[in-house]
Amino acid sequence: MEILDDLVAEQDQLDTVLAGLTPDDWARPSAAEGWTVADVVLHLAQTEEAVAASAGGDPSGIDWHRFGETVDGAMDAMVRAERDAPAEIFARWRAARRDAVRALRAADPGQPLRWVAASLRPRTLATTRLAEHWAHALDITGPLGIVYPDTARLRHVAWLGHSTLPYAFHLAGRPSVPIRCSLTAPDGSRWEFGDPAAESVIVGAAGAFCRVGAQRLSPAESGLQTRGPHAAEALRLLRNYAVV
Repeated sequence: MEILDDLVAEQDQLDTVLAGLTPDDWARPSAAEGWTVADVVLHLAQTEEAVAASAGGDPSGIDWHRFGETVDGAMDAMVRAERDAPAEIFARWRAARRDAVRALRAADPGQPLRWVAASLRPRTLATTRLAEHWAHALDITGPLGIVYPDTARLRHVAWLGHSTLPYAFHLAGRPSVPIRCSLTAPDGSRWEFGDPAAESVIVGAAGAFCRVGAQRLSPAESGLQTRGPHAAEALRLLRNYAVV
């Protein structure tokens, strides 16, 4: 699957950043509240291990309920329980990401795999992993002043955000409505998602759309434009990840 090659490329870009960090950098606060840079990488390692476990037929490997009542609470508890030296965390993430990609490549493309909020097909699970690595890369590079340029791989993240809008409306107790997204890619080309005839349209930079979905940017500060009866609400509800 193309998505797996792009997932590896996104992880490689983050790997290059991490390899250049100093010990002080690893200990600095990230943009993820309450977590250092090392904590963010540990979280990525833990969740990649869960991907490998699920794809390998061991769904108990993602039983986050043991650690908390909510996903965020459980993820935080898992990080706090396994904090380690930066070198060990870095090595653990590198091993976990290789194992996860290997397991996803070997998985039956049509067989859903157990994940946080629902079972996902390998392609979709790989897309969520790319989105999470990208978002957490921003959490790391932003506070450290490291440039982390947007790439064509954001098309996967934008697709994920648009395709999960029905889920976002459901979480808000609202009926799903057709939404079209017309987004400008990093290279200036146009990405279109949704029914071309939809009355409600979100227009603007793909990077901003993805950041809003990752809760790294507010709709008001995004520069994104909304047209039609439901587009503003869709942008407010947009998210690239599950909430349980």
